[in-house]
Amino acid sequence: MWERDRVIVLGHRGYMSAYPENSLLAFRKAIEAGADGIELDVWLTKDGEAIVMHDETIDRTSDMVGKQKEMTLEELKRADIGMGERIPTLEEVFEVLPENALINIELKDTDAAGEVARIVTRNDPERVMVSSFIIDALREYRKHDRETVMGLLIDREEVVPLIPKLKKELNLWSINVPMEAIPLIGFEKTVQALHWARSLGLRVTLWTESDVLFYKDDNLARLKGLFDVVIANDVKKMLEYLKTLGLR
Repeated sequence: MWERDRVIVLGHRGYMSAYPENSLLAFRKAIEAGADGIELDVWLTKDGEAIVMHDETIDRTSDMVGKQKEMTLEELKRADIGMGERIPTLEEVFEVLPENALINIELKDTDAAGEVARIVTRNDPERVMVSSFIIDALREYRKHDRETVMGLLIDREEVVPLIPKLKKELNLWSINVPMEAIPLIGFEKTVQALHWARSLGLRVTLWTESDVLFYKDDNLARLKGLFDVVIANDVKKMLEYLKTLGLR
């Protein structure tokens, strides 16, 4: 499902530019807006449930405070994350999304790897990409599931030399590169890195904290042909932009 002849668009934490991030509403709205799928973040609760939350605490995104790893699912379900939405479980995400919607699961918590693998293998792993900055979390996941598409999230230059070895060890499908690389290491160096990754047989997923970097200086247009997946906060705007580039 991840091999396509056009660029794949995923809603970053759903359609987070318009709806509460990592909510079932944001996920549904991203798909309704035309996204191929969504990206989300997973932690394990105190009672061993895989829940969707970006930060280590629920403070920023809900009307309650606390670390989800120290709370039960029942406690977490009391929190309002905006527009009356509740913190979803990973299981609930699979239940509400259409069967053809892609799901990129970012492991924020190594302890969650086994439970996530159990849920994924029971719910059509072909639609899933598992990703993480935490190499040990990806290693832990691979103990349970060797086949599901996997992406290595890059957040520092030191990881780059490890990529060939990790590709083999983890059966990597992609490297997931931040647009922030461009202001950090420069456009030319970023292009060289993407060419190198592709020469290794890896796909490239692009993401950013702020969509501005996709459009600034025509960055995305200048990277045409070097990426396969884009994770965007504003799904509708990204789809329209990719159409102008002939990538949708």
